Amino acid sequence: MTSTGDASGKIANGKFGKVAVLLGGTSAERDVSLMSGNAVLAALCAAGVDAHGFDPAELDLHILKEQGYDRAFIALHGRGGEDGTVQGMLELLKIPYTGSGVMASALSMDKWRTKMVWAACGLPTPRYAILNADTDWDAVVADLGLPIFVKPVHEGSSMGATKVTQATQLKAAWELAVRFDDLVIAEEFITGAELTAPFLRDRALPLIRIEAPGGNYDYQNKYFTDDTRYLCPSGLPAEQEAALQALVMKSAQVLGCRGWGRADLILSADGRPYLLEMNTSPGMTGHSLVPMSAKVAGMGFTELCLAILEDARLG
Repeated sequence: MTSTGDASGKIANGKFGKVAVLLGGTSAERDVSLMSGNAVLAALCAAGVDAHGFDPAELDLHILKEQGYDRAFIALHGRGGEDGTVQGMLELLKIPYTGSGVMASALSMDKWRTKMVWAACGLPTPRYAILNADTDWDAVVADLGLPIFVKPVHEGSSMGATKVTQATQLKAAWELAVRFDDLVIAEEFITGAELTAPFLRDRALPLIRIEAPGGNYDYQNKYFTDDTRYLCPSGLPAEQEAALQALVMKSAQVLGCRGWGRADLILSADGRPYLLEMNTSPGMTGHSLVPMSAKVAGMGFTELCLAILEDARLG
C-alpha cells in the first residue's frame, strides 16, 4: 500500500520523504506486528505521507537504500525487529528510524538485563531467578514464593508466559517458555494493580490501569477479546500518578530509550510500584495501549504516528 498524495500529485507531508513502515518480520509476534504496521501505514497514508509497507520476512533490508527510502517507521515486535538488530542495519544504511537506538533496544528486549540495570540504579523491580534444566524448583519456590510468573527473556506479548500457582507447575512452565527462548526468567508475582505507562519524547502519557478477566492479561486478552478493561484515566490520585510517571521516565532514561515506548508496572496493595519490563516498539493495534493513552492526552492516532515519525533519527 502506498500514498501518492492528492489529485495534484503533491504530498501533504513530503517533509518526511519516502517512508518504509517495517511490519511483519519473523518473530513469534509477527501477526501482532502486521496489525500494528497496517494501522500505522493507513494513518500515514491518510495524512499524505509517501508511506509503503515493508516486510523484512519477504524483502532484504538493503533494498530500502536501493529504493530510496528516507525514513523507517519500525512497527516490528519481538526478536529481529525490537532487539537492536534492525536498528543496527538501519544505522549502517544511514536511514533514520523511529524509537530507541541499538543499545537501548537490545537492553530493553532482554528482561533479565533490563532488571539488572534497574536494580543497579535503585529502581524497584520484582525479585527473580533464571531457570534452566538444572534448576532446583523447590528452592526457587521457597525463595520467590507463590504465585511465580515464568516467561522467556526475549519475547513479548506474553508469548510462552505462565502464572505458576503450584510448585508442581514450575518445571512445566519452564518447559513451555524454553520453547520460545533458551533464557527463561521466573519472577516474584506482585499482587496489585496492573498499570502501563506510555511515553512520547520526554513526556509521560496518562497511565492506564488494566483489569483482565481473572487477572490474566495474556496474549488472548491483550489482542483478541473485549473483556479486558482499560481504565484511562487510571483513577489514581494526581500526585501518585505524577510520581509513577516520573519513575517510568527514569526507567527509560537509564536504559537509554528515546522517541517513544511503554513501561509496564505493578502497584502493590501497599502502594509500592514495581517495574516489570520496557517496550521500545509497542503495539499500535486496535487494542493497543499507547494510542489509548495518547487519545486521553488529546492526541489522535494519526497525530501520534506523525509525532513518532518526526523523531526518526540515527545514532
